[in-house]
Amino acid sequence: MSVHAGIHSGLIHNHGDLVGVLRNHARVRPDQVAYRFLREGQSDAILTYSQLDGRARAIAARLTEMGFAGRRVLLAYPHGLDFISGFFGCFYAGCTAVPTYLPHRRTQDRFFGIAADAGASVAMSTVSTIVRLMDSSGLRMDAAASMVWLASDDIADESAAGWRMPDIGPDNLAMLQFTSGSTSQPKGVMLSHGNLIDNARAIHDAFGIGQEAGVFWLPACHDMGLVGGVLVPMLAGAASTLMSPASFLQRPVAWLEAISKHRATISGGPNFAYDLCARRITAEQRSTLDLSSWSLAFVGAEPVSPATLERFAQVFEPCGFNPAAFYPCYGLAEATLMVTGIVRGGGPTVRGFCDTALARNSVVPASSDENLTRRFVSCGAPVGDARIVIVDPESSAKVVRGHVGEIWVSGASVGQGYWQKPLQTRASFLANLSDTGEGPFLRTGDVGFLFEGELYVIGRLDDLLIVRGLNHQSAGSRNNCTREPPAA
Repeated sequence: MSVHAGIHSGLIHNHGDLVGVLRNHARVRPDQVAYRFLREGQSDAILTYSQLDGRARAIAARLTEMGFAGRRVLLAYPHGLDFISGFFGCFYAGCTAVPTYLPHRRTQDRFFGIAADAGASVAMSTVSTIVRLMDSSGLRMDAAASMVWLASDDIADESAAGWRMPDIGPDNLAMLQFTSGSTSQPKGVMLSHGNLIDNARAIHDAFGIGQEAGVFWLPACHDMGLVGGVLVPMLAGAASTLMSPASFLQRPVAWLEAISKHRATISGGPNFAYDLCARRITAEQRSTLDLSSWSLAFVGAEPVSPATLERFAQVFEPCGFNPAAFYPCYGLAEATLMVTGIVRGGGPTVRGFCDTALARNSVVPASSDENLTRRFVSCGAPVGDARIVIVDPESSAKVVRGHVGEIWVSGASVGQGYWQKPLQTRASFLANLSDTGEGPFLRTGDVGFLFEGELYVIGRLDDLLIVRGLNHQSAGSRNNCTREPPAA
């Protein structure tokens, strides 16, 4: 690890809140670029550490002046750096940040549902966005009439002079991270400053981050994009280059072009992103790429397919991509983000297991000539102080070694529960082993097993079909997910 990495790691370990870390960076490296946002057809937007600290203080001072200090604040921004300023502005005011997507005709029910569930009394965005939302005939903006809409980009930098440091501790609520809602209604996971610091520290140490550059296209209001692409680089004192998810989806090569241009060492995304690149990027486009700097390509948030990793490596090795850079990992919103990961630089471990044995919840490595074999990518070992136990979901007893069960997690990164949902909190966050009484554990709702100390995720409890006493995965089942446990 470099000297810079040691200094940055010290900043992470010596502070229990995000404000203290950012304030340190603003003093030590004021002119260093913290975030760069790539804008199509325009020059890049940039925030240095001192600029981010100044904007956060100005926004916090305005929130405090308006009587919103310590309250929940809905963050409804377009993709860009204004979101980041608003996000840290919430922390500087001692507020609870509630990141969410902008409302559209097809997503407004989710947006207003989150606003109502969070009980947010103020929503922040940009001037142009607020004007557009208020003028949109297709949105039920009357549903947000009880909220004050604050344009953070309209707050003068001079307002920062009125900022006062709030009383923040590790147990103070930092944000409500709403789950995807893919298996149930979105629920607000309560994450403290301590949760965010702990998981960012765990990721920092597992990734071995030094003075590196990262490129991220994942939405900042999602756990992987927010914790992985915004918080971890800031806590490490590194530079993070961001781009709109739409830029990647419309033109996948834009992601790899950004890695190539900015000599990024860290980047990644879900399995589908690698599949999309392998299928859509042309030979002519590949000839312009140099991916030799990319030494950590994390992959998670959905099932990791061995075939996808093999295909991507085959297609992009001529561009300098090293297959050993692949970094499969596992996590979920309720644990802030990351729970397990492999050793950096070791590349993915792909193993085959006997399908008929798995159907009986037994783990039997398959021989190379076995026909009924299922291949899985290892998600690695627990990071930080995370602990994993594999549990019989019906009896809540720990399964014997070599058997499949539900994945239960404990550790300092596990959130405080679901916002204003005590019954679901008790069912998901406060589970105890029936045989030993150990707990509490977070029930993930994911099914998997431990083999040679590493986690293999094979699906969801909700996706298992029981036919003649045997377990089978239903079509479309997902593993290696950052998603919510089953509904209580």
